[in-house]
Order: sequence, then C-alpha cells, then structure tokens
Amino acid sequence: MFTRHYAVWPKELPKTMTLPKTSVFTNLDISAQRYPDHTAIIFYDALITYRRLLAEVEAMAGYLQAQGVKKGDRVLLYMQNSPQYVISYYAILRADAVVIPVNPMNRAAELEHFISDTRSSVCLAGQELVEHIAPLLHKTNLEQIVVASYSTYIKPDTNLDLPAEVASPAWSDDGAGLVSWEAAMAEGHRPTEHTAGPEDLAVIPYSSGTTGTPKGCMHTHRSVMATAVHRVFWNLSTSDSVQLATLPFFHVTGMTGSMNGPIFAGSTSVIMTRWARTTASRLIERYKVTGWTNIVTMAVDFLSNPDIGKYDLSSLNMIGGGGATMPVAVAEKLKKLTGLNYIEGYGLSETMAATHINPNAKPKAQCLGIPVFDVDSRIVDVDTLEEKGPGETGEIVSCGPQVTLGYWNRPAETEAAFVEIDGKRFFRTGDLAYYDEEGYFFMVDRLKRMINASGFKVWPSEVEGLMYQHPAIHEVCIISAPDPKRGETVKACIVLKPEAEDSTSVEDITSWCKDRMAVYKVPTLVEFVTTLPKSPTGKLMWRALQDEEWKGSEKL
Repeated sequence: MFTRHYAVWPKELPKTMTLPKTSVFTNLDISAQRYPDHTAIIFYDALITYRRLLAEVEAMAGYLQAQGVKKGDRVLLYMQNSPQYVISYYAILRADAVVIPVNPMNRAAELEHFISDTRSSVCLAGQELVEHIAPLLHKTNLEQIVVASYSTYIKPDTNLDLPAEVASPAWSDDGAGLVSWEAAMAEGHRPTEHTAGPEDLAVIPYSSGTTGTPKGCMHTHRSVMATAVHRVFWNLSTSDSVQLATLPFFHVTGMTGSMNGPIFAGSTSVIMTRWARTTASRLIERYKVTGWTNIVTMAVDFLSNPDIGKYDLSSLNMIGGGGATMPVAVAEKLKKLTGLNYIEGYGLSETMAATHINPNAKPKAQCLGIPVFDVDSRIVDVDTLEEKGPGETGEIVSCGPQVTLGYWNRPAETEAAFVEIDGKRFFRTGDLAYYDEEGYFFMVDRLKRMINASGFKVWPSEVEGLMYQHPAIHEVCIISAPDPKRGETVKACIVLKPEAEDSTSVEDITSWCKDRMAVYKVPTLVEFVTTLPKSPTGKLMWRALQDEEWKGSEKL
C-alpha cells in the first residue's frame, strides 16, 4: 500500500472510508426524507426541492418500467445539464437499470455505436438533440425516445441570460417512438420495489474513443458511490453547501462533483446548461455558491471578464478541478480574486472521477494531489512494471473502490488494462507521472502525447504551463508537427488576448520562449488562431489539432 502521503493527510479525515452498502438512488431517497423542503436544484432561478425531485424521479422510473425497462437494462441519457438530466439519471437507477451517459456532441455514427454496443431500447434526450437520434428509431434496437424541453423547468421571469437550448419553446411534436417528457410523467406510473445493490451495474460512461471506437467503463453502484462520498467528505460539504454545476453531467467529474456528491450530502446544485462567465458570476453572488468545480478553460474565461470585480464572490470556499494542469499564472489570478487556492485533482472515466486530490490545507501547484481514501497508487515502469521511487517518471497504476470493473463487451481490452501487483488488481492509466518525497503526484503527460524531437522528449503540458506566463497569450495548445530532420517538432497553436493581437508576432513568442526553456522545447512553429477546439467539458482537443497537422504524413 502506498502510504508516503500519510504525513500530509488532512488531520480532520480518516484514511479509510466505509462506504454505504446501498444503491446510488438510495442517496436521493434518504436526502428527500431528511431535507424534504430543502432546495436540491436551482435552474435559472427556478427552485426544486428534494421532495419534488424524488417524486419526479419515481414517476419517470415508473414510466421506464412501463416501457419494458428491466433490471440491468441499459438506458441512454442524451441531454445537457438540466433538472431533467438529474431526474433521468436517478430514475434509471431507481428502475434498477444502467445509465449510459452520452456526450451531447455525439451524432448519428457515435449514437449508433452506443445503441448497438449496449442494446438500449430507450433514450431520454434533450429536444435540441432529437434530430440526431430520431433517425435511429426502429432501425436499431432503439424503440422510444423521451424528449425533454429545458424551458419547462426555468423560472419564466428570470433575468438571467438563457442559452438558446433553454429558451426554446417546449417540444410538441410527439410521434411514433417519440413522447414528450410531460406526457410520460403524466401517465402516473409507479415503479416496482427498488432492488439494485452495491455490486450491480449503475453507470457505463464511454471513453473518448480517440484511439478507436469508444469503450464503455463498467461502474457499479459501489464505485459510483465511492467518489460521491469521497468528494463530500474531502471538501467538508454539508446540506447547506451550494455547488455551481458548470461541468457537464455526462462526464464523470461533473457527474460526481456537481450531481451525485451534492445529492448524497443533501445540498444544492446551481445548474448551468451552457457555460457563460457573466451568468456564472451572477449565480455565485445571487445564491451564495460555496463550491465550484471547473476546468482550466472555464477559469481562464471567468478571469477574463472585464466586469468580474463587480460581483460578490465571497461565499466561495472551494474552487478546484482537473482534466488539465492549472497554469501557475492563472491560479495566482484566481487566488488574488477569491483568496482561494485552486485545488487540483486527478481521475478518469475508468475511475469515476478522482483517485487523487490535493489536501485543502496544503495544496501544491500543478499537482494531481495525493491518493484519496483507500486508493493505492504506484508509479511503475511502462515496460517492466518495476515500481519507481520518488522523482522517477513512470505510469500511474491505481487500485481502489472507484476503479471500473472493466470495459463493456471487451474482455481482451479489460485484461490488458489491468496488472497484478502485490496480489491486488491495478488499473493502468496510460498517464506518465512521478511523486515527490511527500507523496504528491505530478503529471508529466499522456503516454501517447509525448513529442519525440530528435530523441529529446517534450511534454506538451509542461510547455503549455510555461507559455501561459506570456502576457499576450490567452490560450495555447502544444502539438507535434512533422519535421524532415527532427522527425517531429513542437508547434504552438495560440489564441492571443484581444489587446495583444496587433502587437504580437511569431518572433516575439519564440524569442520569449528561448529565454525561458530548453531549446528543444521551444516551438519551432507558431500559429495564431481565433479559437481552439474544445470538448463539451472544455478540455482542449489537442488530438484534433495534431491529426490535422499530420494529415498526409505518417507520425513517427
């Protein structure tokens, strides 16, 4: 067991956490009994109590069962953040079925893969997404789509700016295989007794599929419960905590930190369907938000708001996230504004969010954190699996209650993803990192993202972190590019700050870099762009840029 980090372990917390032996749905049931009139969800000024949330979950669960959904069946959830997403998620679990959370950016080809892979017959979808999945009705296993209109859950007289998807008039085009959310709820079905337990499948989030078709990560109620409970206790959350939900719920970080965790604690989630920095600031001030889990690109945009100083952000007591290293310059600006350290963590779809989080009392910058409750993480040699010592780079392998059982319908890939160490089953993350003398883990990069320039290893995240210190750079993404002599070289795709667009040249950037980093790390190619491609979670899609750069060439 890796215990080097115990010296910096939060004094107020035990090192092990006994998890409830109940389903994830039971968390909602218990919170509704404890806090029936407490606000569970705030959605563009509309308040939903725990009593109402549970009642609507029961009604939708009954409807799903009336459509033939049985224990263990997989049900697609294809929506953006909304009350209906939360209701759908917990209704599927209440029906003893399995949630298949689908990225709202997925289109017909990806959707067909999810349907065929999981043999799902029912989908709960946002109305803005129906056009992409409706053509698959009756041509695949899909037999019915429940269509949710987000506008039916907002407060009509809200003065907040609404995303187009939320402002759109409600769906009224029911047809063969299509039923509106309201019509489904109005049928008044009651679900049968809830029987799912901790070892039953609960959620199958799919990996990004950047190296092939997406793989489903099998998570039980126990593994989903683990990260929900861990996050609540690590952040000392209570029923009076208020979480700003800006990360998408289909992604495990948003799912855990902004939905499952708050429901376990009986606290409140302030839900945004789309990221908008001014709306986020207004919601923090209006509802005294205490916690905000985000990613780097959101924090950068939030700080870029010229009116940010006009808002009262004093209620915040925790800001953190993961997915990409937080540049020191950005973290310092955030601390100057809020007085808070940015608490970074680390996890994957395969681990249902965090396996590592920084201690709130002693965080380290650009650090993944320390292994959380009951997580055994090691650094091993990629080829020999020999365990590494402090300061030595290798692959992160992790064993813990939140680790996936494996990949749905992929026994060979499941077997390849795990390794036995000291009699325990460890998941191979594919991430390169090292830990320091105190047991803090530091990311080096993705195993497949390394740039090999004439034999010199360049880690893009390291170069990005340095370049964010440049006063003219708003966003930057480092990728590899073909080079006739070096094999591959370093390229920087840069979004400049508006005020620097007319006064910054490629030579300014490269000269600045040469003064601050080893010559082999300096971008030999610099491209100024207006935007960088991002995933729905806000992560920079470096692979899309790199694939385009290498089109017509063979990456060595």
